[in-house]
Amino acid sequence: MELFKKSLFVLVGLILTSLGIKLLSDTSLIFGGTAGIATIFSYLTSASWGSLFFIVNLPFFFIAIQELGKWFTISSLLSITGISLLREWFDLITPVIEMNMIFAAIISGLLIGIGVTFVLNNGSSLGGIHILGLYIDKKFGVNRGLILFVCDSMIIIFALALVGWKRALLSILCIFIASNIIGRYKKSPIKVMDRDKENIIGGSHA
Repeated sequence: MELFKKSLFVLVGLILTSLGIKLLSDTSLIFGGTAGIATIFSYLTSASWGSLFFIVNLPFFFIAIQELGKWFTISSLLSITGISLLREWFDLITPVIEMNMIFAAIISGLLIGIGVTFVLNNGSSLGGIHILGLYIDKKFGVNRGLILFVCDSMIIIFALALVGWKRALLSILCIFIASNIIGRYKKSPIKVMDRDKENIIGGSHA
């Protein structure tokens, strides 16, 4: 029952994050991390955001499987697959969202921050920079919210040529809001996964 509840929270997190990313895309704003990288490549190629997001995340799983554990890696892979499919689905069923860019940046930051926190607090991640942040947090005790903000801001700088300085600044605002929400959560998703694994194994012997 506990595992089902956590899976449901992860799904809610994926939905919120997907909506936030769609809103950014519809207003020509860019998020950081592998989501931002996928967005940049989607501007330069004809490939879909979902497929690019999945491909960009694959190299980070070498870090995850070696340093963060098999269970966490499998859960993150499922989450990345889920958000890739949800993002494509929202494009099919939802019209283009027209909104003031400032409001879009704020709302997207809230949606993504809350969504990612749901995912991380329940033993999963959205790959990429989040995996890197969790690894550095685990290894060196550096706040993962700070890691995400620095890495994401660097990606936005590279995106300046594509979206212009005004949209780049608003994108950083979105990242700042999301990173602050993510950085405030207290649970370790790796420990959550380890505890769930122990419960499953313990339950199987009961």
